[in-house]
Amino acid sequence: MGGLFGVFSDSDCLEDLFYGTDYHSHLGTRRGGLAVKNSGGFQRFIKDITTTQFRSKFEKDIKKMHGNKGIGVISDYDDQPLIISSGLGVFAISTVGKINNLEYLAKEALKNGTHFSEMHGGEINPTEMVATIISQGSTFKEGIQKVQNLVKGSCTILLLTSEGIYAARDKFGRTPLILGKKVGSYAVTMETCAFPNLGYEIIKYLGPGEIILLSQKGVEQKAAPRDQMQICAFLWVYYGYPASNYEDINVEVVRYKCGSYLSKNDDIEIDLVAGIPDSGTGHGLGYANEAKIPFSRPFVKYTPTWPRSFMPQVQSIRDEVAKMKLIPIKELIEDKRLLFCEDSIVRGTQLRKTIQRLFDYGAKEVHMRPACPPLVYSCKFLNFSRFRSELDLAGRWAIKELIGRDIDDPAEYTDPESDNFKAMVDVIRKRLRLTTLQYQKLEDLVKAIGLPKEKLCTYCWDGVE
Repeated sequence: MGGLFGVFSDSDCLEDLFYGTDYHSHLGTRRGGLAVKNSGGFQRFIKDITTTQFRSKFEKDIKKMHGNKGIGVISDYDDQPLIISSGLGVFAISTVGKINNLEYLAKEALKNGTHFSEMHGGEINPTEMVATIISQGSTFKEGIQKVQNLVKGSCTILLLTSEGIYAARDKFGRTPLILGKKVGSYAVTMETCAFPNLGYEIIKYLGPGEIILLSQKGVEQKAAPRDQMQICAFLWVYYGYPASNYEDINVEVVRYKCGSYLSKNDDIEIDLVAGIPDSGTGHGLGYANEAKIPFSRPFVKYTPTWPRSFMPQVQSIRDEVAKMKLIPIKELIEDKRLLFCEDSIVRGTQLRKTIQRLFDYGAKEVHMRPACPPLVYSCKFLNFSRFRSELDLAGRWAIKELIGRDIDDPAEYTDPESDNFKAMVDVIRKRLRLTTLQYQKLEDLVKAIGLPKEKLCTYCWDGVE
């Protein structure tokens, strides 16, 4: 998905910028970047972080950088930040989101004489496309609003100028953006877990489409928030770091509640509860506490330096990551009836191998309780499923196996009380070789988060935009 962090300070901002950006490393494994503005102009570094952590890649470079304002990015796709020379002046830009009409926007821009750099595979860098649109405005505010109106999908922006930092949340607030303050500095972040150890206090959750400017004058609101919000519910289920808050709602607390609802809807007899680490752990603890059944760790993660297993583009690499990062503990598996909570089942390819390993180590039964409903629609608004076909989703291949073909709209398979839904789940259960499989109800997930459903994006589960 990607993450953003920016700092405007009375003094040098590099330490806060470096560590604040690093706290977003769980959101992407492709590129990391930093850009600062000082009296000499702009400085920027972009690094490949597919095999090495952001922190180790930038430790030497930050010693060469200085400035009182800067932006950082962890990107799951394109090279960022970009430095752009335009009629509005020179600026650096980073974005998070997904532009579904990128090709159309590029064609329109090319008609007006614009040219683009080439990305790997000949694709246009979406951040460069956003910068091009911004440059067409008479002011940075106007340019950002033009992006918000033209982009189909989502786009959250940090813009570093000679004046300061423009921070703009996606039009529908699909990704978060939060303002923090400490003596002498302001910071803006996607993950509030970046704030405590750097001494920042949250002072504002930006609203959908809201634009602010951090400058010597302090914080100026350039555009008020819009009324309609559809923040991605999957942030609380999976993407988000446990210590982070979105809309003033903590991720780990929501995961405990998700697990609790899973337990309340269950009557299975088991010996212990576990969570697939790391994001399944909170859900598992919530289940165990509600069920009053011991929580244990039959699998432990060796190191967080292994990337999230769904991110690598090559299936063989995803499989290797999934296998190597989890180490089984035989003494907690043998002759046990195990129940695992998982954040979700995306494809199920790696999960099937994990379950088989449990049986190989002597498990009597293996039950699975995902913290969200089956994924049957490919995300339209974030890069969660950029590298996979919709048919790879567990729900969709199960439907195809049931009826022998894919269908355009799987809406009839989203009602947990329907025979179609139950048949789809049973196909998934059999393929994964689970003893039982029971998904979270969408209404319970919404209750666990605590926002009205109309303020959440739940498209990947129910197809509702």
